[in-house]
Amino acid sequence: MAEAAAKEVAGAAAAAGDMILLISSDGQRFEVAQAVASMSRLVRNMVEDECTDNGVPLPNVPSAVLAKVLEYCSEHAAAAAAAGEEVEELKSFDAAFIEVDNATLFDLILAANYLNVPCLLALACQRAADLIRGKTVEEIRAEFNIANDFTPEEEAEIRKENAWAFQD
Repeated sequence: MAEAAAKEVAGAAAAAGDMILLISSDGQRFEVAQAVASMSRLVRNMVEDECTDNGVPLPNVPSAVLAKVLEYCSEHAAAAAAAGEEVEELKSFDAAFIEVDNATLFDLILAANYLNVPCLLALACQRAADLIRGKTVEEIRAEFNIANDFTPEEEAEIRKENAWAFQD
């Protein structure tokens, strides 16, 4: 699946000019337009420093996640290049794009942070915040599969010290 996404991104980006080779942590190679890759400040800095001759290794980003990040960057780069692009279309894309399972969401947060893609990082973090908003501690633990490692005594003490946080 990541390979198909990589080919789609590369095909769509080929007409855009200079190409950059990105290499995921599992060795998958993604050839993308410089305009798309440069949405990552990490990659943009490497391009500016002329450090991309042999490709850009991304040891912290697996291919499935990189394909998803590049899908996002490709859509946003195209919107930035298109005159009169409808903001609503991009908002609609973002809303559909970020509807992923929790594991993928957190992988996107880590990748966006590592690659320094601020708009994707903000989108993914907002989605995580939306998943938490209005939930009790127990509901959050269930949502994110977090084990309670406090003893009942420790939990009672924390609830007592932070009573304001546990009010309905």
